[in-house]
Amino acid sequence: MSRDADCVQFLQWALPRLGLRWAGFWRVRWQVCRRILARAREVGVEGFGGYRDLLEGEEPGVPGSRAGEWKRLEFLCRISISRFYRDRGTWQELEKLVLPELAGTSGSREKAYLRAWSAGCASGEEPYTLTLLWDELREAHGDWPELRILATDRDPHLLRRVRASAYPEATLKDLPPALKSRGFTRHPGTPEAHYRLRPSFRSGVHTVVADVREGSPGRSFVLILLRNLAFTYFDEEGQRRALEIVLNALEPGGVLVIGGHESLPEGTWPLEPVGRQGTLYRHAH
Repeated sequence: MSRDADCVQFLQWALPRLGLRWAGFWRVRWQVCRRILARAREVGVEGFGGYRDLLEGEEPGVPGSRAGEWKRLEFLCRISISRFYRDRGTWQELEKLVLPELAGTSGSREKAYLRAWSAGCASGEEPYTLTLLWDELREAHGDWPELRILATDRDPHLLRRVRASAYPEATLKDLPPALKSRGFTRHPGTPEAHYRLRPSFRSGVHTVVADVREGSPGRSFVLILLRNLAFTYFDEEGQRRALEIVLNALEPGGVLVIGGHESLPEGTWPLEPVGRQGTLYRHAH
């Protein structure tokens, strides 16, 4: 059996035990499998087979000598691929259809600011794209409220990168030039930190370690971005649980954003599609 076949076989065995779905991982399988092979060497076992033997007999969450190793495996399976302005069509519809509407209804809410939640924010590319776009529109339209963004991820290391807000040029390749020049300064450092976000754009983004499957970090969000996470990597039960949590945190009339290649789990949900991309949904209750 080839090494790739071994990788596939291991993931198809392990992922369902973690509440994850193989279909979401097949394109990025070697990002995960390289980590698993490194972990196998670290604990002194041979390849995927040896690591499976190490885990076998201990189901996730069951106390035992290797229960903690399942937790480590779950960490190894996290995918953090992101970039600024990812899914251009979604951002364009947000700009034209959603953000002006949310800003326009803020007066009836009697609030000086609106709240958004970026769930699974990785290194901050998504919440910072939102704050850059909001700032540009606020300048163009005048009397817009402040936007406060809560950025959450399970990985504290990624949240430290959000706060550092330094990025390689490749992650900005899709960002419109006007937003790029508005938000970033060129930094003559390492290739991993060529661009630094201007400090004024960091103040409205707050980070919290949180897992969307375990509950909402707050309430009364008018915009929730749950993209390329739950509906890509979670199994059906996890997807439903995440969607229920998000809907409970989203204000009536608020908007949920999902990934460009994702779809909602089957069922009857109080959501109405917005636009043509199939990624924006308004809370109908």
